[in-house]
Amino acid sequence: MTNQTLFDAPPFQKHSVTSRQASESMKGKTKSLRAQVLDLLKTEALTDEQIAQRLNLSGSTARPRRIELQKAGLVKASGTTKTASGRNATVWTVTTANIGNNA
Repeated sequence: MTNQTLFDAPPFQKHSVTSRQASESMKGKTKSLRAQVLDLLKTEALTDEQIAQRLNLSGSTARPRRIELQKAGLVKASGTTKTASGRNATVWTVTTANIGNNA
């Protein structure tokens, strides 16, 4: 786990101006988006692709929020399944300690 909390600004690649700009544009939104991802995963285990589809978000928005939740110990891998394109993908679920919690 990292020092980052769920209230920090989203991380960015220090060598990339566009990554920094994307991080800045997400300030104030990531807490709500993480909560949406976490609430969704409390209802069913899903891949990143499925999370993005169900929340009507781009993968570039949904996946980093799931990664932040994983780093915080709130979600974990629970197996694999096939994506729409037939590739293997990790299925994510909340950790046992978070089932039923309003984290």
